[in-house]
This record gives sequence, structure tokens and C-alpha cells, in this order.
Amino acid sequence: MKTRCIMIQGTMSDAGKSVVCAALCRIFKQDGYKVAPFKSQNMALNSYITRDGFEMGRAQVMQAEAAGIEPDVRMNPVLLKPSSDTGSQVIVLGEIRDEMSAMEYHNYKKQLLPEVRKAFDELAAENDIIVIEGAGSPAEINLAENDIVNMGLAAYLNAPVLLVGDIDRGGVFAQLYGTAELMTEEDRARIEGMIINKFRGDVKILEPGLEMLEEKTGIPVLGVIPMLHVDLDDEDSLSSRLTKTGGHSPIDIAVIRLPRLSNFTDFNALEMEDLSGVRYVREVKELGEPDLIIIPGTKNTMDDLLWMRQNGLEASILKHAAAGKPVLGVCGGYQMLGEQLFNPDHYEGKTEYLKGMGLLPVDTVFTADKSRTRVQGTVQATQFAGVQLDGYEIHMGVSTVKGDPFCELTDGTTDRKTDGCVRGNVFGTYLHGLFDTGELTETLIRWLAQRKGIDPGEMQIIPHEVYVQQQYDILAEGVRKVLDIGKIYEIMDRYEITDR
Repeated sequence: MKTRCIMIQGTMSDAGKSVVCAALCRIFKQDGYKVAPFKSQNMALNSYITRDGFEMGRAQVMQAEAAGIEPDVRMNPVLLKPSSDTGSQVIVLGEIRDEMSAMEYHNYKKQLLPEVRKAFDELAAENDIIVIEGAGSPAEINLAENDIVNMGLAAYLNAPVLLVGDIDRGGVFAQLYGTAELMTEEDRARIEGMIINKFRGDVKILEPGLEMLEEKTGIPVLGVIPMLHVDLDDEDSLSSRLTKTGGHSPIDIAVIRLPRLSNFTDFNALEMEDLSGVRYVREVKELGEPDLIIIPGTKNTMDDLLWMRQNGLEASILKHAAAGKPVLGVCGGYQMLGEQLFNPDHYEGKTEYLKGMGLLPVDTVFTADKSRTRVQGTVQATQFAGVQLDGYEIHMGVSTVKGDPFCELTDGTTDRKTDGCVRGNVFGTYLHGLFDTGELTETLIRWLAQRKGIDPGEMQIIPHEVYVQQQYDILAEGVRKVLDIGKIYEIMDRYEITDR
């Protein structure tokens, strides 16, 4: 049986491409097929380390989970991690290729097509169906000539395309019609169906518009997906999680929303327990009196520490810590909590030296090497001693610790090392995914509740892996009800993947 594929493109970023791809991965898996996700080029600061030590975007990790398979770097051969407003770290097949400006990458990216194609072909040889995700919008006509992720890739692979529009933002008919109209005739002919996403209300009200849209474009609408309340990892800075300003949970956790915030998915698990609420803070006036402040990962530790220093957040965090209240730093946030930051070769921007926040006895030197390792660990910090962790390191910089470690780690061999640092009520670690097993989540929330005089009672923390699998089933059920899945199989059957 030949390998089939379907490509999901969107009218804009955050139209729902990633979630629709995840839904199709789950549906095809439920229907008995071996399925894998693929996105040739991803731009995101939320990344993941595979078991063999390669870095990839979290959107394809989420889709691999939905497909019931291990994340594989071939699913996302090119990852761009913005390091400034005009440049990105270019990661190819999980390893740093270079640091490039936007124009340098625009002129270079077509050279990556052979590596993109090889990754796709290998996945196609191992699976029955490949679900391909586009990026941004195919109507970005200024980028069409060198495109390797939207219609350029679809033509290269001979993949059929479904176009997704977000009705929740308004103007969905203009989104879909305008996107189709801006394409060449050849590209427009490749769009086999349209999907309207995030709808609230009675679909019958939409029907006259759907009929007119089909008449004007000649493209069928394959379904209207309602606003589904599923909890999945978010891809990037457009996530609605980052706009949460507070709630009424007994335990208030404030995460600093750094300008180059990365891997905020680390903290999704803290929202699963009713006792705790997570909100993201950009200004001192938003901070209030949280029970825990978290300084998360960042793509540029030096510049984001300066940002906190200039807007007053650093002073507020120091005051919070001096009052004996907990502070946790993860990855770049951990580096900021230290005493000194050295950047002699400008791997973290132009600033060569900064004093850290001085809350942990740690010095960090930034070098060209990047740590990319999956690890297991045991927490050493007295407050959480014995808790088991399973996560990954992904960072630039080598830290020298002159105090007590946060945890002991192993990479599955006999070698063991310590990670992070703890001093009193301040904790730091390089470990991403530290809350995913559920053990640290429960222990931390119990500790915060007891500090506040709250009886935590019985807590049923579901491990992240179990929880997300439940969410994928909910997603697939909701999407299967409203999409013409039979038509999608029929569309895939009409296309043959082009040989090299």
C-alpha cells in the first residue's frame, strides 16, 4: 500500500494548524494506520530534546504523541529559534547549523531542501500516512519564491492541501477567500478543501456564507470545528495561556513573561490541579503577592535579565525572596538567579558581563556548546527530597555551583551528576519537563499550601503523559464528528507522492 499524505495550511499563525494536524494524527491512528507528523520548517522557542539528543519543535512532539509514536527529529528537520527581532538560531536535524539574520536565512533556506526531502522520505517509508503542517500563511506572497514550508513544499512533494481559517478572530470568509485569491492558479488548484476552526454558536447561521464561499472559490468546505476545550501544549508566543492575568485559585503562581520566553509548556502541568493557578506577568503592577514566582527559560538570558532590571521586576523578585517567599528559576531563569554571567564571545548578545540577581551561589559562562540531553533525576532539595524527575536539558552556558544542588541526574548510564542549586527558599535547575511526571507538581503544591495554612487534602495528580493522551482522544472525537474524514481519505488517495 502506498504512503499517503495530507497537508494542513492556515490563513494565519495560530489559525489551528497544529491542533488540526494532531486531531488527524489521532483519528488515523484510531483507524488502524501508522501515521507520523511532519513540518519542514518551524519557528518557535518551545522546543524538545528527543531520546537520541536532538532538538525539535514541540508542535510535532505533540502531534507524535497524538499518533502514539516516539518524537523523531525527522518530523521537524528545520527549527528556527529567534534570538533577536531580526535573527534566529538555525537548527537542522536537531543540531545548530548557524546563527542567521532573516535575510541570510531567506537566501539560504532552499539549500536545505535535500535534507528536508530525505527526512520526509524516510518517514514516508516507515508509515502509512504523513500529516504535514504548513507555517504562517501561504498568502505571504513576498516569501513564495523560496518557500520550503507551504505551497512550495506541497508542490515539491505533490501533497494535497486543506486550508484552515480561524472564525474566532473574525473575518474568516475574507481570510479563506483572500488566501485562495492571492495564490497562483497552480497552487490554488492544490487546495482540496477548507476548514473553519474555533466556531461558537449554531452552524446553521453559517450555512449561507459557506455556500457563497464554495461558489466563489470552487473549493468545498469539509467541516466547521467548534471551539473545543482541550488542553494541549502550545507552540509559540501566540498562546492564550500567556494572556492569563489571574484567577481565584488558592495557590497563586506567577511566571515572568520574558521577551524571549521559551518552553513555557514546562508549567502547563501546574494548572491541572484545582489548588493552583498559573498566570504570566510582564510588569511590576501585575505581579501582586504570588505564592511562587517562576523565572522561566529564555533564548537570551543576558538581554532578558537586563529587561527585568530595567522594568523593576528584578527588584520586586528580590524583595519577594527576601521576605522568605519561594522563587524557582528554570534554565535561563536559573542562570539569572546566580551571581555572575560571563559572555566573552557574545553568544548571548553584545553584553560581555552582568552581575546576576545574587540569589544563588552560581556563576555561568556562555560558550558555543549547547547541552541537549534527556535525563532522569532525584531531587536533593530538602523541601522536595526524593521526588523523581524525567526531563531534558537544552541550554547554552556552563554553570559553576558553589552551593547545594537541586537534584542528581543520570542520562540512563552509570554516570551521575548534580544539577541546579538551592539556597533556602530559592531553587534553580536546568531541567525542562520537571513537572511532567506529576511527582514534583504534587509535592510543590502541597508545600505551598502548607506554607499558606491551607489543607491540601486528597490530591489526584495525573502524570502529564496520561493526561495528554486523554486530551487527544477528546480532540479526535470532537473533530471526527464535524469533519468529512471519508472525503479526506478520498483526497489522499488521488495523490501520489512525487519521487525525487
